[in-house]
Amino acid sequence: MSRDLQQTLLSRIDLAVTVLDLPLTRDHIERLAVELTPAVKALLAQDQAIEAIPVAYAVVAGAAETATPEYTACTRRVEGQVETTQVEGCLCRIDMDVDLDSPAATLAERFRASQPDVTATDVPDATTLGLTVRPQSIDGWRWWMHRLNVLANSVQTDGDAVTATGSYKSVTINLRGEGVPELLGDRAAAHLAGVLAGHPW
Repeated sequence: MSRDLQQTLLSRIDLAVTVLDLPLTRDHIERLAVELTPAVKALLAQDQAIEAIPVAYAVVAGAAETATPEYTACTRRVEGQVETTQVEGCLCRIDMDVDLDSPAATLAERFRASQPDVTATDVPDATTLGLTVRPQSIDGWRWWMHRLNVLANSVQTDGDAVTATGSYKSVTINLRGEGVPELLGDRAAAHLAGVLAGHPW
């Protein structure tokens, strides 16, 4: 049953990722299916009022071994007016004067929680968000550009990353794409993906 459920979840998650155009790799999708199987199994057992063997909700050991290392605890420090927090590999900075319910802070939290590409967020004021991402593919970078209204001809190279300014609702986004120049090494593929518009890289 677990294997069949895993396969069903895998196909449903894969379909949802495709429909929603999320920047998830095949490894991300498979990890989600493996990690969600016990929880779904428990929900099904509860729904059917099965009182046999209780189903334990836990991350499967195999998935944990192949996962990237994660921080086991949240680390927090304050330097001057900036509070810096590191959670699960994401560096989060916010000015102490910024309300946590502000548009930029709320958007930073939302992207951190839902997008595995996010490696850092920086909230200097209520309507500005610095967002650092490490997309896994050209399609992933294209998704970020589309999502944040970034024009291809506004993208600038900065060493092994690219920078651009975009917007999301009322928030100005200073986007940094780590490793993107390497992804864009194939100019033909980059032009095809619509992320390179005659830029002299």
